[in-house]
Amino acid sequence: MSAPTEPKAAGPRALTWARRRRAVADFWRLYRQNRAGVFGLVILLLFVATALAAPILTPDNALSLTNAPGTPLEGPTGAYPLGTDSSGRSVLDLVIWGSRVSLTVGFWATFISIAFGTLLGVAAGHFHGWISTVIMRITDWFLVMPSLVLGVALAAVLGRSLTTIIIAIGVTAWPTTARLVRAQTLAVEARPYIERARALGGGHWHVMSRHVVPNVMPIVLAQTTLMVGTAILTESTFAFLGLGDPTTASWGATIQAARDVGAVSARMWWYILPPGFAIVLVVLAFTLCGRAIEGVLNPKLRERS
Repeated sequence: MSAPTEPKAAGPRALTWARRRRAVADFWRLYRQNRAGVFGLVILLLFVATALAAPILTPDNALSLTNAPGTPLEGPTGAYPLGTDSSGRSVLDLVIWGSRVSLTVGFWATFISIAFGTLLGVAAGHFHGWISTVIMRITDWFLVMPSLVLGVALAAVLGRSLTTIIIAIGVTAWPTTARLVRAQTLAVEARPYIERARALGGGHWHVMSRHVVPNVMPIVLAQTTLMVGTAILTESTFAFLGLGDPTTASWGATIQAARDVGAVSARMWWYILPPGFAIVLVVLAFTLCGRAIEGVLNPKLRERS
């Protein structure tokens, strides 16, 4: 009678995926203990679902200026719960489509700023001498540059569009991430295993890609969630000042259009309050998620809470 065969040991890739699954499970277990973070996540998922379902939730002529479904500046009714704008479009439809535009700008601008900030922050922390000095002086210069001034300059050169706003936000928002990543990189490279990796022949790319970047990703993740809310708020400011695409329905553009027709003095609250409340709510959701993620990834903050 043959002896039973022993089960094969799991390979390195299977062990890696098992550790990742445990890490994700541990992350979610700690995250859901933060009630504010869970609330922010629920609100954020509702906004994302609304943005994705905007073509289904609104009629085909929801954004049409010449074939608007309602009469201009109509108060809240059963057909239009939040009234209509100066062209006769439903304000509720504008808020729904505005979530699509604002989230798109927020995510793309954040991606640009986080990518630049992480790349330059790791380089400034890893390399010393003139390379670090040049990167940090450029960072300081962009840190004091007002994003509104750059947005006005880019709008004059490139024209008013969402691309212009994304570039303006992405180019001016990366210095904060770069400084945080540089500080974390210096702390990581002061650890003994970095010196051992270099003694074993590890080059610059090996040290940065295998040791530095994985250790700075937690702070990058927390910074990303906080940056998206800031980018959405900045986009609304640009649109409110008339620097965005006039043909795009965003929350800031809706508030700017309400101001042009005197919605505040005429007490047309349904025109100006809903997009403003949407901006506050989505920024608050991203902030709560960012703080919760930061608390999960930073044990010191978790012990204080």
